[in-house]
Amino acid sequence: MEKIKVQDSVGAVLIHDMTQIIPGITKGPRFRKGHVVREEDIPVLLSMGKEHIYVWDQTPGLIHENEAAERLAKASCGPGITLDEPKEGKITFTAAQDGLLYVSEDGILALNSLEYIILSTLHNHRPVKKGAKIAGTRVVPLMIDETLVLEAERLANTFSTPLLEVRPLKSFKVGIVTTGSEVFQGRIQDKFGPVLKAKVEGWGSVVLGQTFASDDISMIQHSIRDHLNQGADMILVSGGMSVDPDDVTPTAIKEMGAELITYGAPVLPGAMFLLAYMGNIPILGLPGCVMYSKTTAFDLFAPRLLAGERLSRLDIVKTGHGGLCLDCPVCSYPHCSFGK
Repeated sequence: MEKIKVQDSVGAVLIHDMTQIIPGITKGPRFRKGHVVREEDIPVLLSMGKEHIYVWDQTPGLIHENEAAERLAKASCGPGITLDEPKEGKITFTAAQDGLLYVSEDGILALNSLEYIILSTLHNHRPVKKGAKIAGTRVVPLMIDETLVLEAERLANTFSTPLLEVRPLKSFKVGIVTTGSEVFQGRIQDKFGPVLKAKVEGWGSVVLGQTFASDDISMIQHSIRDHLNQGADMILVSGGMSVDPDDVTPTAIKEMGAELITYGAPVLPGAMFLLAYMGNIPILGLPGCVMYSKTTAFDLFAPRLLAGERLSRLDIVKTGHGGLCLDCPVCSYPHCSFGK
């Protein structure tokens, strides 16, 4: 701690809060601990009756918490994120656009393993809206050894992708194939179409069309190929996903030459979810729960596809940890444990 004249304090770091009292108007901290004194602060300090102030004794190799937080934030931040101004060694990250949050879990662990470094985030693959708070960083001491910050910056650069980014969802042309002889024959009303259309449009994509097929392998395959020929970027096949002998949707998809990624996901509801690819076009087999459950495996995986990912079986099976929906009376997803 060092006592210096106010007139000589530009660039110095305050070691405690300083209260300003204006009778009838305000009483509270005018300058916070850690504030870096600026030229325009001098008249204010003098008006507060301060001839001398106590500041941090500058030591070579130490940097101020605000500078350290700013460097950490910039090292961690990728596209689609806005950083606020540093305050008391803290910086808040907010989404600059609607999209899906991507977090490098290994990168966050690496940074937080360093002494005095803190980076706290929301969960990976969380849908976020523009302006939403998604992360925050800070350093613990008022002044921190710069070598720690340099090491954090080096670690962040060792990862192939940013530690944090918000990826926008692409606008896909989506074809819907609704299977089931009872629907195809008109014996019951289609309930899948309106649900899927609302979800697709809510994600910013468009429904290219919806076709109906009976429980017939060749008819299902023909409907899928018809949407592909029309330029679909994604195919949703609803119904016929159970193990009943007359539920032939998985067989139809596999036998048309698609690359099967998974038939089954460790997610409830949505265990009978199917993902396959025809070239680069994802085909999603959707179980009946998508029709009546507010949030299912479909809501976890479709946005990641729309964000440009090509999902593997490992990506699917990892969701078992957190893949249990609690069926809350009022669904609050994504503000809950589902898919985390």
